[in-house]
Amino acid sequence: GDSASGKSKLVERFLLDDYNPRQLSTYAVNLFRYSTTTEDGRQWKVDLWDTAGQEQFDKLHPSYYYKANAAILVFDITRKITYKHLQDWFSELRQHVEDVPAICVANKIDIDMTVTERNFAFPARHKLPFYFVSASNGTNVVKVFREALKLAVANKECPPDEVLDEIYRLLKADDNNAAA
Repeated sequence: GDSASGKSKLVERFLLDDYNPRQLSTYAVNLFRYSTTTEDGRQWKVDLWDTAGQEQFDKLHPSYYYKANAAILVFDITRKITYKHLQDWFSELRQHVEDVPAICVANKIDIDMTVTERNFAFPARHKLPFYFVSASNGTNVVKVFREALKLAVANKECPPDEVLDEIYRLLKADDNNAAA
């Protein structure tokens, strides 16, 4: 998401259950290691990448997506342009990791709760899970990150491209056996 959409504050709220209203812009990327346990009791260590939204870091974006297993697209409900830019962020994500699961969140709903009565076409059009969140008061933050972690684990265990590679390999082996 765009700069100042609240990405760092969402990570802060999730990891620390805290909110400090003052924040410098993220410089390039902040990395966090998080340990979690899935519902079936398995332990996972997850790297959370809090990326910079400023244009001067555009050239770094491909490295943000490398081996990503899930993404959270964030827009700020108080700045319409951040919603309009979601398509750019989503297109860029798909350019680098075609099948990675993504979640869309409308941040800062504590400022205007009436926004939750609106329909947003972008997440529906792209069939993305959609949440209204507030880093400030914590609304739905844990829920979003848990959903992202669940999607990431599922994607890590069975990435769509590896499944297709395996199918292709098996079909090719069958063709070679039939020709022999």
